[in-house]
Amino acid sequence: MNEEIRDLFPITKNYVYLNHAAVAPLPQPVYEAMEQHISSLREQSLVNWQEWGAAVRRVRELSARLINAQPREIAFAPNTSSGLAMIANGVDWRAGDNVVSADCEFPANVQPWMRLRQAYGVEVRRAKERDGRLETEEILGLIDDRTRVVALSFVEFASGFRNDLTAIGRYCRERDVLFVVDAIQGLGALRLDVERDCIDALSADAHKFLLGPDGVALFYVSERAMRRVKPTVVGWLSVKDPNDYENYDQGCADSAKRFEPGSLNSAGVFGLGAAIELMLRVGPEKIESYLLGLTDYLCAGLQERGYRVVSSRRAGEASAIICCQHDKYSADHLYNLLNEQKIITTPRLGRLRISPHFYNTREETDRLLAALPA
Repeated sequence: MNEEIRDLFPITKNYVYLNHAAVAPLPQPVYEAMEQHISSLREQSLVNWQEWGAAVRRVRELSARLINAQPREIAFAPNTSSGLAMIANGVDWRAGDNVVSADCEFPANVQPWMRLRQAYGVEVRRAKERDGRLETEEILGLIDDRTRVVALSFVEFASGFRNDLTAIGRYCRERDVLFVVDAIQGLGALRLDVERDCIDALSADAHKFLLGPDGVALFYVSERAMRRVKPTVVGWLSVKDPNDYENYDQGCADSAKRFEPGSLNSAGVFGLGAAIELMLRVGPEKIESYLLGLTDYLCAGLQERGYRVVSSRRAGEASAIICCQHDKYSADHLYNLLNEQKIITTPRLGRLRISPHFYNTREETDRLLAALPA
């Protein structure tokens, strides 16, 4: 990746930062977009409110472009968990219904569905991770005529395994099952197309591979899902015309804005917009190709040094997250060793997790490899 891009990431002056699956450093354009908004609040307060509305509409459009959705299907949630919980709580559940998921999901995509067991008598079925992989056939085999939702991650957080969204989504659509995706560990690193993949709802906080701030999530709800999922937290902004203040009976907005009950984290939304603009300028296809090549290079180097790569590198299963183990050294030990040398990774479930982004280089990868004990 060229120096012009790297210059947008001041963190490169001090660290080899390979932890985007946890929290990403803010690129300069994201910082500037948020700073500009905060400065406007300090110096002018509400004077520019009309410009804020136009800017939020622009970020909806950018978000829709990134995932091939319609702007009216885009809302902004406080975080990934909130978006997933809004879907889980909004379905009209009946005792005996079930949700299909996996036993390796991050808790954000577990707890909202687990609550349904006690609240409605809903069964939660989980495919099993084996050797860092999930079998698509096993996931599909858990679906029956009482399955209402399949809830999976785009990329699994502790293995880097990339689910086959297209195959799963199409299978769900044929059986009239809602397909809900926790996209936080893939969106921004890998291309995603909600139409191709038949995704009904998606939630992804901005602070990982999307390179935005925390506290704001891209929340997609398809037209199909909006007809089935009722907003369970509503407020003055979730109605058809928020400016019609005394019309208390007007009903919910006819777009995904029905899931936005009150004032948005405006600075966060503007930061997310700047991050998406950067990615669209570089090109999602180019970013994905570069990252798959860089992580292939990393995996080859790890294996040469005696590390077992847990993450699948099969076509269609590889991602920008690499998890590895060593027979002699614990993940915590390796993490601390690298941290002392300003190479930032993280341990997850006994595995060292390495997650680069498109501004990282092979030279940085070589520094990581050289710092790891053989």
